[in-house]
Amino acid sequence: MYDLIHAKKTGGALAPEQIQAWVRGVVDGSVPPEQSAALLMAICWRGMDTEETLALTLAMRDSGDRMDLSAIPGTKVDKHSTGGVGDKTTLIIGPVVAACGVPCAMFSGRGLGHTGGTVDKYSAIPGLRVELEPEAFRESLRATGFANSAQTGDICPADRRLYALRDITATVESIPLITASIMSKKLAGGADALVLDVKCGGGAFMRTLEEAQALARSMVDVGRAHGMRIKALLTRMEEPLGWAIGNALEVMESVEILKGWHGECPLAQMSFRLAGEMLVLGGVADGIESAMEEVKRVVHSGEAMERFRAWTRHNGGDVRCLDDFSRLPQAGQRVEIRSGRSAWIEALDSRSLGILAMELGAGRRNQGDVLDLGVGLKVHGTVGGRVEAGDVLFTIYAKAGVPIDPDRFLAAVCWSETPLAASPWLLGVVE
Repeated sequence: MYDLIHAKKTGGALAPEQIQAWVRGVVDGSVPPEQSAALLMAICWRGMDTEETLALTLAMRDSGDRMDLSAIPGTKVDKHSTGGVGDKTTLIIGPVVAACGVPCAMFSGRGLGHTGGTVDKYSAIPGLRVELEPEAFRESLRATGFANSAQTGDICPADRRLYALRDITATVESIPLITASIMSKKLAGGADALVLDVKCGGGAFMRTLEEAQALARSMVDVGRAHGMRIKALLTRMEEPLGWAIGNALEVMESVEILKGWHGECPLAQMSFRLAGEMLVLGGVADGIESAMEEVKRVVHSGEAMERFRAWTRHNGGDVRCLDDFSRLPQAGQRVEIRSGRSAWIEALDSRSLGILAMELGAGRRNQGDVLDLGVGLKVHGTVGGRVEAGDVLFTIYAKAGVPIDPDRFLAAVCWSETPLAASPWLLGVVE
């Protein structure tokens, strides 16, 4: 390990067998944490080339179990988002892609801090199993065309241990380490193709377009080097994605879009485009235009929503709550916060709103925190939209008796006295 640390510290490249030995030592405990921390810092400063990043990705993938989906016919497609406030695209995409005939196999995570986790959103559906054993995962995929599960502790244990070290040593922000963390889990998940949604902006992990492009390029290069069909979309994350922040609320919004409502909103457009890209990689569409037509068809015909019902039923969830939202977890009180001025919204601080939702109980400060699945907030305004004095800007869903300070929510809004040009949600494509 001393030689590996010294080589990387001085700008050298590590051989695949050296990286494999390090990752094995991380998992079996033979490499002391302080040496791993030193190597992580050296990687942060010196970086890794594509060969090194691929070697680290594969070593982390092989540190635990891998999902075998070879018995499932067709090209299995996955999607990964780098996360953001109100990002509920997975809930929409899975049923849509499955309804179009492409097996959609996705593993999701739990939320921490200002961003929510897909597993937590699914947990708001009473009875739904969110942690599936491998055979149950495959059976969901066979029966409904869609499978989603929290990743078990047996998949990529090296990633959990290394991320814990990165979190306490200021080495999270390294593109090779982020790439290996994401791609090792995706390769272990067994999918043949992957669409990446790399968020960019004030509410995202990658704040600038250049950072987002670099991360997307790194992940695409690693996927291609491994023989995976892969493509990345760069998407804007300057405001909450959709109107809902909070687990049950986000289920409601996703169901409404699957039922054909809000079809022109950025959340629906982004979800449908990601689904379309998955159809192209899955081999059932020869281009994005025909893929988008098929996506729209299954949404408007009700096939996508019926697929969501079938998937929910198959995995133990209460299907009735998808049509009767009162069966979802509910908040104890609802508070409206109104605008005190007439102006255009120049910006909505999604990070601040995500933190406020976390403080209501919709998110976790620490891994062991228990969520209140019914709380959160509804965002009524959009960036570039006109607001009149007295209009409702936010509806807060909170536990009964919890005091709500309107000024903290209003502080997340930046105003303009003049109209603003619309900003596109799609910033670029990397393939």
